[in-house]
Amino acid sequence: MRMFKVIEGGRGRAVQMDDRSEGRGPSRDDVRREAARRIDESGYHLSRIREFATGVPMLASLKHLSLQIDFAAEVLSRLDPIPDDFRADGYWPAG
Repeated sequence: MRMFKVIEGGRGRAVQMDDRSEGRGPSRDDVRREAARRIDESGYHLSRIREFATGVPMLASLKHLSLQIDFAAEVLSRLDPIPDDFRADGYWPAG
């Protein structure tokens, strides 16, 4: 749900807009962006770069977390409809 301010005659009032009522809920791309954000925040990419630069293997737990996040994103993106609260931690693996 988004809140917009509608100005009428110089006075404003908040109006709640439901994206679903317009036929627009979360998309597969929204879910993929959330997965990418979670992978970025985990430090996966930095560890991967370090692995290439130094030859020291990255932590197995980071590799597994990345796989789990990708799996969760795939499952969420196949739901119809995708839950509005798909960003909630309950849908994603704990890092």
